[in-house]
This record gives sequence, structure tokens and C-alpha cells, in this order.
Amino acid sequence: MYRAITAGIEVSVEPIFLPEQSDPEESHFVWAYQVTIINHSPDIVTLISRYWHITDELGRVQEVTGDGVVGEQPRLEPGDSFQYTSGCPLGTPSGIMVGRYTMETETGDQFEVDIPAFSLDLPGQRTVLN
Repeated sequence: MYRAITAGIEVSVEPIFLPEQSDPEESHFVWAYQVTIINHSPDIVTLISRYWHITDELGRVQEVTGDGVVGEQPRLEPGDSFQYTSGCPLGTPSGIMVGRYTMETETGDQFEVDIPAFSLDLPGQRTVLN
């Protein structure tokens, strides 16, 4: 489990390798990742957009942006949480994802919330850090 807290917004991520959707012989590896967002701040916030920076083990970078997450722009009151699952295909057996959410308060103020960097690794594969 990977976790970051920014401005009272906690984001935790748990990646899971999906062997049934992967085909190593075709250099196709797929992970799901479950994200939990908890609002520990005193403000009501809405998740407006997301940004992902995905790097595979060869250093190739993919950037993904979009409105909300999984087709939603969740509104979180103080103490509320929101959980979703999404996925990431890679052409290599490992990689790293990191990102941020843009949140908006009820008064229209926007701020960035860190999504912690997390590792996508093939189970049983030896991990080498650069």
C-alpha cells in the first residue's frame, strides 16, 4: 500500500498484477490499482481532474489527463471517502506510476493533491532500482 497526504486529503493506492489479462510473450502486462481518497480536511472538496505520469522499465513515459476518475467527479464532505479501481497496461514487466488530482472547494478554490508514486512489478520478478 502506498500513501500520501496533501492539504488534509489522503490518497492510498494498492496495485495488483492481473495475469489473466496479461500476455508476457506479447510484452503485454496489465495491473489494476485500487485508490482510496479520504477527506481529513474541514472543507467539502470535489475531485475535478487527474494527471498520471507512467514510466515503464525502459524509461518510456506516458502521460494521462482527464476529468474526474472512472467517469465520476466525486464530492467529499469532511470525513468522507471514495474508492475506485482502474488499470494500467505496460509493454514491460515493471514500471512506476505517480500523479495528482485537482480538487476544488465549495468556494471555487482549486488545489493539487499528490498521488503517491507506486511500483508496478511482475510478481516473483527481481526488482532493480536505478
